[in-house]
Amino acid sequence: MKHALSVTREQDFAAWYQTVIAEADMAEESGVRGCMVIRPWGYGIWERMQKLLDEQIKATGHENCYFPLFIPLSYFEKEAEHVDGFAKEMAVVTHHRLIQQDGKLVPDPEAKLEEPLVVRPTSETVIGAAFSRWVQSWRDLPVLINQWANVVRWEMRTRMFLRTAEFLWQEGHTAHATVDEAMDETLKMLEVYRVFAEDCVAMPVVAGEKPENERFPGAVATYSIEAMMQDGKALQAGTSHFLGTTFSQAQNIKFQNAEGQQELAQTTSWGVSTRMIGGLIMTHGDDDGLRVPPRVAPYQIVLVPMLRDTDEDAAIVEYCADLVHRLNQLDAFREPVRALLDKRPAKAATKRWGWVKKGAPIVIEVGSRDVAGGNVSVIRRDRLYRADGKLDSQIVAKDDLVENAVAMLEEVQAALFADAKARLNGAIDDSITDLDALKAYFGASKKPGWALVQWAKPTGADLEKVVQWLKGEKLTLRNVPSDAAPADGGCIFTGGAAVERVLVGRSY
Repeated sequence: MKHALSVTREQDFAAWYQTVIAEADMAEESGVRGCMVIRPWGYGIWERMQKLLDEQIKATGHENCYFPLFIPLSYFEKEAEHVDGFAKEMAVVTHHRLIQQDGKLVPDPEAKLEEPLVVRPTSETVIGAAFSRWVQSWRDLPVLINQWANVVRWEMRTRMFLRTAEFLWQEGHTAHATVDEAMDETLKMLEVYRVFAEDCVAMPVVAGEKPENERFPGAVATYSIEAMMQDGKALQAGTSHFLGTTFSQAQNIKFQNAEGQQELAQTTSWGVSTRMIGGLIMTHGDDDGLRVPPRVAPYQIVLVPMLRDTDEDAAIVEYCADLVHRLNQLDAFREPVRALLDKRPAKAATKRWGWVKKGAPIVIEVGSRDVAGGNVSVIRRDRLYRADGKLDSQIVAKDDLVENAVAMLEEVQAALFADAKARLNGAIDDSITDLDALKAYFGASKKPGWALVQWAKPTGADLEKVVQWLKGEKLTLRNVPSDAAPADGGCIFTGGAAVERVLVGRSY
């Protein structure tokens, strides 16, 4: 069996990942370190993610808005823990004009800003300042907003879609009258992310609370959805934070309650980024390229006419155009089907493999014999090859394809999720009870999964010892799964009585 990519996952997973991005025309280097050009197929996937998640966010009562890219440095200085958490990643604007000097453009010393501006790494501080203006009374609460934006974090080690200096995301921010309301919001949005990841991206995740050392800077509690990539590493795919009064205190977000007393608002924030695309690649991709779940595919069905510069070409194109029209009248996943006719002047095989590498869920080839027989040749991206290693191309009657297209898309979506779910379930080891066994587990295999271990929830110096040991083994604490069995033994790290179970793994 010959694969379309030059490198396989088994040979070099990191190189395979970069090859998929290149061969699927998803993104490319931009000339600016850590920044990328997202090409139409990659951006089309992001647009689909954005549309589906935006609908779910708005369904929970949130409204979209927009805040500035530049944030005064003084806003960050009001919240020490937050600024400390992002200080090493901030890009800072100090001048507003350039001048020519010795044949080069340099900042004009006369154009130095009175106060430096931070290029948005996240918007808690600037949105908190707005909330302090918007919120005066308990009647003004809750405030439920979301913004789709770009952010900048000056990463030292970058990788497309996973860790870039600039990335796209949505960030929700809310203010509430009580702790209970804010916690309900935090967990509700975590569930929105879980449903989105599993139902739309077909990427199974584990939802739970982050340990203290993994909290968002300034948060009282951080919750995440963790996805397992095919190399066994964890990807934090989304986070939801209960911020308590941390930012309310710093930004003076106060309200008069029903009894006429002044209170600090309880706030939350939560976000998902283009990192989700990286997760999609490493969850579903194979040695022939990308495999895109139908719900987030820019085009779900692509028709490739086999044109040969003969008089038959016009009939083939007309046949395909009629089929695309009929397919686009159908509804799949409560939306119109997205079918495309690829009429580019290229060889059919070249176009077919191009769409295979892009991961289009269904690729249909049509030649003159198909037109004569009223048929099409169907390739499903979730099962590309037959048992004998040959391409699994099924000849199907044109009318039967139209009748079964929706069910076929649903099957592809379900199959991709089922494969990933089985891989996740089969790669979590809950039998490890001591550090030697934990070390052996992650050292014995090139692709270990995660370990679910007993956890005493240590703090202070005890927690720091655990973190340092994990760093030495290149491991991290992921989260405490919300559906994990209760603790019933001693903590693997401290020997004290465990109070919960925590996931340990390597991560991106």
